[in-house]
Amino acid sequence: MSIQLDKNLQKDCYRLAESDDCLWLLLNNRYFLWMVIVPNTTQTELYRLTGQEQQKLTQQSNLISEFISQNFACDKLNVASIGNIVAQMHLHIIARTTVDPCWPGVVWGTEHKAPYPIDEVLNIQSKLQQFCLDKKISGYHFTTPEIKPAL
Repeated sequence: MSIQLDKNLQKDCYRLAESDDCLWLLLNNRYFLWMVIVPNTTQTELYRLTGQEQQKLTQQSNLISEFISQNFACDKLNVASIGNIVAQMHLHIIARTTVDPCWPGVVWGTEHKAPYPIDEVLNIQSKLQQFCLDKKISGYHFTTPEIKPAL
């Protein structure tokens, strides 16, 4: 099943993995390891999700948070549901370090942008796939991400 993705998320993110329940995306800005979870729902607000949907999204958030913490330098994880431009339900998980260009401020709307080379995207995706194998997490389909134009 393919989740219809908002055009802004489609433009700004690499699609790393997909299941029937959600998409795992990587924002195309190598200054921050910034992943986005898009659950398969038409709801736009967290409180409108059923208890089961909220539980699944929390589980997804915990998985991606653990993946980031185990595989990348990170002093703090920022997790947020911010959707003023993109109404589609999505959850941001951002690895922050004390040396990133926005520390200790917020990353929303930053001018610090640099696209990923495709080999780095593939490396992150490979680590994610290995993490799933190690954790015996199944049901995700990993496809080769499409190359994005420069920011």
